[in-house]
Amino acid sequence: MGTPVPAVPRISGKKAEFRRNGAVKANAAKHKMTPSTHKGNPVKLRIGSRGSQLALWQANHISALLRARGHEVEIEIIHTTGDKITDVALAKVGTKGMFTKEIEEALAAGRVDLAVHSLKDLPTELPPGFEIAAITERQDPRDAFCSRNFSSFQELPHGARVGTSSLRRQAQLKAVRPDLDIHPLRGNVDTRLRKLEHGEYDAIILASAGLKRLGKTELVKQIIPAEIMCPAAGQGALGIEIRDGNVQTRGLLSFLDNPDARAATTCERALLNSLGGGCQVPIGAFAEMRDGKLHLESIVADPDGSKLLRDSRDGTIEDAEKLGNAAGASLLSRGGDEILEAVYGRGLAVPPQP
Repeated sequence: MGTPVPAVPRISGKKAEFRRNGAVKANAAKHKMTPSTHKGNPVKLRIGSRGSQLALWQANHISALLRARGHEVEIEIIHTTGDKITDVALAKVGTKGMFTKEIEEALAAGRVDLAVHSLKDLPTELPPGFEIAAITERQDPRDAFCSRNFSSFQELPHGARVGTSSLRRQAQLKAVRPDLDIHPLRGNVDTRLRKLEHGEYDAIILASAGLKRLGKTELVKQIIPAEIMCPAAGQGALGIEIRDGNVQTRGLLSFLDNPDARAATTCERALLNSLGGGCQVPIGAFAEMRDGKLHLESIVADPDGSKLLRDSRDGTIEDAEKLGNAAGASLLSRGGDEILEAVYGRGLAVPPQP
């Protein structure tokens, strides 16, 4: 199930250089790349990225596509608040932009020219001075069930220990399997998989996209249907952030923008924004094209699985944002506001911060 991945960079100090390999040539052919220059000269671009293995894969992936167009690219590793907090469930931290703030500071200061984020980590409302220049072609947005001994979450024995720190995943698992014993799981992908292999959990739930990008799919036993576990808004897509109004950089990155991915994630992020939630609250949103229409599935759930509201609707790709807003308004009017207030009131998640 694994897919080829770019080479891991050698890191020197804060900067990492990416070496071309066969994956670069394959990506170049796929995007029909030709050298792209500014006033006849290749442009040097500096990418800001977190230092995790997955974040570096993502930064290197974008770097390879830009290098194939003739640009010189440099990656600067930036440690974020979310990377430093490893012993507390993220839903209880509540820091807005916990995986993006320090990178945006480097972007604003001109130390980097663009930032590569997992789109689900980007707040739905960017701070003043920034814009999303591109949303890349989406990898599988669904969640993956990983286990050594069981082929699906349905096969788990009564009281099985499942690892996830996501209230969204926990709520939807509990809704169909209230008997499961859900435990917090933090760390990078390798750390989480190692805990599973060492027997600390019977199963863990991770994003399918990250596992596929890293080629670490050996323990993936089930891709959970979105109808059972609605993904997080933006999951599987990369968001390329730049300084607002930087016309040159925006133009250089325009080839990375995927119209279908932008429409789908715009819809999902509009729903999330209308509910006032972040990526750590029990809200799911998944939009995709079906029969020429944009279809949106969304949920709001109590973390214990006792209450779960669903919304399903269709719209046009041109009205992606309106579709997300309408779904959010519907969920709130049907009791979503009470669920979220209860979640915040019980201290399971921190309310959105200004």
